[in-house]
Amino acid sequence: MANEVITPTGQLQVLKDSPNGGRISAQNDAQAVTAWLEEYVDSPQTWKAYRREAERLLLWLASQGHTLADINRENLRRFEAFLADPQPSEQWVGPSKPRAHPSWRPFRGGLSPASQRQSLVILQGMFAWLVEAGWVNHNPFRLMRDKSRRLNNQTPRVERYLESDLWAWLWEWLNSPLEAGEGSRARFEHSRRRFIFGFAYLLAPRISEMADARMGDFQRSEGRWWWHVVGKGNKMARIPLPDDMLDCLRQWRHTLGLPEYPEQFEAEAPVLRALDGQRGLGHNQLYRLIRATFQQAAQALEDIDGAPEHVTALNLATPHWLRHTSITHQAQSGISLRHLAESARHARLDTTSRYLHSEDNEWHLEQQRHRLTVSDTTSLKTPSSRYNGHNE
Repeated sequence: MANEVITPTGQLQVLKDSPNGGRISAQNDAQAVTAWLEEYVDSPQTWKAYRREAERLLLWLASQGHTLADINRENLRRFEAFLADPQPSEQWVGPSKPRAHPSWRPFRGGLSPASQRQSLVILQGMFAWLVEAGWVNHNPFRLMRDKSRRLNNQTPRVERYLESDLWAWLWEWLNSPLEAGEGSRARFEHSRRRFIFGFAYLLAPRISEMADARMGDFQRSEGRWWWHVVGKGNKMARIPLPDDMLDCLRQWRHTLGLPEYPEQFEAEAPVLRALDGQRGLGHNQLYRLIRATFQQAAQALEDIDGAPEHVTALNLATPHWLRHTSITHQAQSGISLRHLAESARHARLDTTSRYLHSEDNEWHLEQQRHRLTVSDTTSLKTPSSRYNGHNE
């Protein structure tokens, strides 16, 4: 971030210098925020997400002629409304474009309540750091009356996943045979798409972990296959490979013209490949491929008069839904909470417990015992109760 920014209104804004000085070497808000982001350079995906939210705030402040130090409770309230509905939309909202593209915009649309909460969580942490750095003298988020409810970054349970019957249909659709006469490119894309969704469903990777996966990450130890992954926060983990995942890997390697199992010389070879079968797929390429597949599946389901709620779910689904779907279905299959947390690589068990829906199902079934009943007799009887005046 430089001293000058171009706002989505097309205006050049010079970020005001701060008189605070503080405990960091920064001359303006953008440089102060950059210093905060430096704390996350070892976690590229976190850095990217944090930059996005900080950038939105800085651009909004620039459009209002304010700095970080100017934010008070009223400004924060207006910023919350802006996140939900960035207006004027033509100046703030647009399709995904490279950041240097003239049509780039900071929003794809208004943020959902969950995304708004996530943005505020991130910015609250940023302000806490800037207070400690001496760049600003207060954290406006502490004035939020419902802070404990809205900014704890927790939701009662995960909702963004595909229900079992919808996933079963999607997997069957992904495995549908190609039409006769399809060329080698169509066969390659068909196989790759199937492998990507199988990989995502069976191992619950984050999208960056899939894109960065190498053939050498699949290793056999004492006759068992494991996936070795460096995940969020640069934490290393190994995940047991289900037999179905090993089958998916073998089939994908067959498409690539490789032996059944990874060999030592392939240690750094990408797992997911571009159309040339050699180059790896970038994070954005993989994201777009999965999103396009969901949308194609939604159209296919709508064409056969599938349930409207299922069509809607597929249209809304993002790549991260696959991780949620995997963890939720593993929980439903009876995998223990401890092992599920290890596979999902959650630092806390309460994060994993958000994927447990069995208690909801039991509760719902038990609640059906509470019924409205009508007597078979036609005459009304006076109820006998201590509340009818006889037993007061």
